Amino acid sequence: MIKVIIADDEEKVCQLIVGLINWELLNMEIVGVAHNGIEALDMVRVSMPDLMITDIRMPGCDGLELIRSAKTIKEDLDFIIISGYRHFEYAQNAIKYGVGDYLLKPIKKDDFLISLNKMCYRYMQRTEKLGNEERLKIRLKSDVDKLRNNLFTGLLLKKSDTLNLDIHNVNENYHFSFQPGLFQVFAVKIDCGYEDQNNNAIGILEEKALQIINNLLKDLCFEMWIYLNDSFTYCVLNYEPGLKKTIRRQVKTVLDELMAQEAAFEQFKFTIGVGTAVEDIRQLKDTYEEARYTIMQRLVLGAGKFIEDGAKQKGLHRGDALLAELNKSMGAAVEVLDKEAVLNCIAHLKEQIKSAENLNGEIIYSVVEHTCEMYLFHLRNNQIMHHDEKFYDTFRVHANRCSSIDQLFEYLSTMVGESLEAIILDQKQRETKPIRIAKQYIQQNFMRSISLEEVSNVVGFNPTYFSSLFKKVSGSNFVDYLSEIRMNNAKELLRETDFSIATICEKVGYSDLKHFTKSFKKNTGIKPNEFRKLYS
Repeated sequence: MIKVIIADDEEKVCQLIVGLINWELLNMEIVGVAHNGIEALDMVRVSMPDLMITDIRMPGCDGLELIRSAKTIKEDLDFIIISGYRHFEYAQNAIKYGVGDYLLKPIKKDDFLISLNKMCYRYMQRTEKLGNEERLKIRLKSDVDKLRNNLFTGLLLKKSDTLNLDIHNVNENYHFSFQPGLFQVFAVKIDCGYEDQNNNAIGILEEKALQIINNLLKDLCFEMWIYLNDSFTYCVLNYEPGLKKTIRRQVKTVLDELMAQEAAFEQFKFTIGVGTAVEDIRQLKDTYEEARYTIMQRLVLGAGKFIEDGAKQKGLHRGDALLAELNKSMGAAVEVLDKEAVLNCIAHLKEQIKSAENLNGEIIYSVVEHTCEMYLFHLRNNQIMHHDEKFYDTFRVHANRCSSIDQLFEYLSTMVGESLEAIILDQKQRETKPIRIAKQYIQQNFMRSISLEEVSNVVGFNPTYFSSLFKKVSGSNFVDYLSEIRMNNAKELLRETDFSIATICEKVGYSDLKHFTKSFKKNTGIKPNEFRKLYS
């Protein structure tokens, strides 16, 4: 039996949870009910449960602290968190600690059952208690899922114009059960901004989307398939023509139920883009591309909407013109590593896009993506080292999670700005390293005759470039720096020893006493013997 602890400060909620489910049918046993975090931790120590169902906020020890502490007692303990609040940070952190699922109050029995079955499956996998039959079913389902996903990766995502397949071929090759009727694709977009801290929740929210879509649409369709692509969820529907209005209404309800999830994840935005229903399966690519197009329109129209006007607008030429103009200004700015100028180029591009009337969301995103590529091209073209090999891939993933033009450009500016800062710092360090080596060499050899040519040879530069770099990094030229080192050592010898002025002159690298005396007076304003009288 899977041992379960329920923890909630509201006694009625605990009673509801206990009475809502036939626990024995799920092979589960409630071994404790706690009304605060401290009590729940004590139960974990005594009972060593497999699953805890807990409110995200409780007196004594809140849900997050409870999760952290309970995990130290039993590392493989699973959690379902319950929340009736708009506490995004709590939910995010809970998921980061490895929470398996979450439920919003008031708890719905169907959602609760789905979540518990999910936890049962995790438990069976974790404890290796899946039988041969269950393992075979999982393997077969995985194989079928791969075949069905190939409809997207092999056909819909490719740039060919049409599908040269009939229903029979699609069913046979991709393991579907399509029937004559209407075919339609809609897309669900989960946006969470570009911050890394938001990434942990996407997987759980995708599972919620799958659950909601299945509950609302599966029984209405001949066939339905859902394809996940990071924060995009694409759904292929095949249904009777007479159900067209019902399907539209249910898809809108999908958005309503998804937006209810904002109670726990307030920084997340949900948008649905719908392609036109078509009668011929060979037009499936058309309805997919319309769904993709409409979902990208959220950048223009705003996230959190149901968007179904899939008629594409012209504007690609305008996007190319913007990039051509940007290429000149950005190239010049990147060449000299002028961070402010590069960011001004991006800001100007943003203003041009926001003021343009003929740009759609698809083109706007494409322009931003090409701007990132352009920045990397100019770095390579100027032989400027960029240490982050995954820069572009990282940018694409997080840019796809931005829900507006402002957020998209904010992320682009942040990525490029941080990249340039790192490059400039690295270049400064590479410039200063040979100068540090040169200064160390001077400090170790100032007592003999050394030349600019000798020191520049030590660091591997020609004398002219070394002289210029030394002045740029140090703020003084080679001769002045060498003289300063010699004078400082001469002062120390005059203060701390009884050596004669002539001996000190030799020890600090001068062969001519008259020249040494003149240089010392120029540096201090007094002669060496006068300095000794004053400071020895």
